[in-house]
Amino acid sequence: MEILRREQYPEYEAFVSGSPRGDFTQSALWRKVKDNWRWEAVVSRDGDGAIAGACGVLIQKVPLFGVSLLYAPRGPVCDLHDRAVLADLKAGVDQLAKTYKAYSFKMDPDVPADDRDFLDMMADMGFVRSWGPDGFEGIQARFNHRLPLAGKSREQILAEFHQKTRYNIRLAQRRGVEIKVRDKTHLDEFMPIYQVTGERDGFSVRPRGYFEKMLDALGDHARLYIGYYEGRPVCGAVAVNYAGKCNYVYGASDNEHRNVMPNYLMQWEMICWAVETGCTVYDFQGVSGDFDNPDNHMYGLNRFKRGFGGGVAELAGEFDCHYRPFMAKLVGLSITASTKLRQLRRRLRSRG
Repeated sequence: MEILRREQYPEYEAFVSGSPRGDFTQSALWRKVKDNWRWEAVVSRDGDGAIAGACGVLIQKVPLFGVSLLYAPRGPVCDLHDRAVLADLKAGVDQLAKTYKAYSFKMDPDVPADDRDFLDMMADMGFVRSWGPDGFEGIQARFNHRLPLAGKSREQILAEFHQKTRYNIRLAQRRGVEIKVRDKTHLDEFMPIYQVTGERDGFSVRPRGYFEKMLDALGDHARLYIGYYEGRPVCGAVAVNYAGKCNYVYGASDNEHRNVMPNYLMQWEMICWAVETGCTVYDFQGVSGDFDNPDNHMYGLNRFKRGFGGGVAELAGEFDCHYRPFMAKLVGLSITASTKLRQLRRRLRSRG
């Protein structure tokens, strides 16, 4: 194993971006977005010295306890059935844990929930698996709706959409909805819609500065889309195209003019970007694990995504290696208490 120096990051980036297991959150560019964390790159090399596996690790200090959390989002990037490479990468993470006084290392690899061989290897290496039925209990969604693109033309992909989805795309076109790729100066148009969406759907919104960093850091890999109706912005999205996969990362829609179906046309434009750049999959990202239940609060979003075809990928969840189990429990309790306090404050503010 090897912990890379900064001047070696281009080699790391070339491996991750060219790997079928690559993910933008494992990119060396992602450290510029998460600049409130430290970042280290661990690699495993083959007999010829070429990188065979990589793991980008975010390090967050917990000043109150004098320890750190190590986290590899959607890592590691390697053949997830190669025990030798996985063990080598884990040895590098163990070294980082000593350097940064880590209480735990967390990772959430893109691996199917029923991959028994991988689950057994993780248990043998001392990892504890955590997952929940809804799929949003962890840092990243465990159920992702994905549309396969490999070997298909735009016409073939469109033909496989649900009939109502195709109708809504054409309706938006007939009504004069325009979808445009914008730069970060147009975040002034995106943010109000995004905030409306957060209030309507009950999620915490990220500040404008986060999206500025994301668009700056990821460069041509990221796009800001804005949908206009009668010259007014009515929907928006941030998509990331990396390592052969296009991800619908953030979306927003206004409460007005939803009847002209701008979000359907925006999704189609982003799917076309994925096809044009040779992506093998378009990832709509998270859906609820209870995606067929009409009583679930996310049922409408699940149904919207399902209309574009594809299917739901159930991932294995999070894997934790606890270097200091008691400290891990103590920090966990502290985070839970802090979260509940923030939720209480929000409820009190909303009651005026």
